[in-house]
Amino acid sequence: MTFMRMNLKHCVSVLAVAVGIVISGSTAQAADQDYSKTKTYQQGVREGHDDQAHNRDHSKKRQFKKAEDQKAYEAGYQKGHGN
Repeated sequence: MTFMRMNLKHCVSVLAVAVGIVISGSTAQAADQDYSKTKTYQQGVREGHDDQAHNRDHSKKRQFKKAEDQKAYEAGYQKGHGN
């Protein structure tokens, strides 16, 4: 009887850990947005590539009103600059 009780507790704890891992993995995946189809991302890629080609470091400091646009631009810039 004690063995079954210990085994059940172990199974419940393993299940709880597995559920926690699944939940944290899905949250992290949702945080990585796909900006690649946005205009600001494409602009960032172009300007990052241009700065890379001319050996410049972030020559144009763009500021966007929306935080999502700023993130998309920066992600594109990093991609275009080769970082």
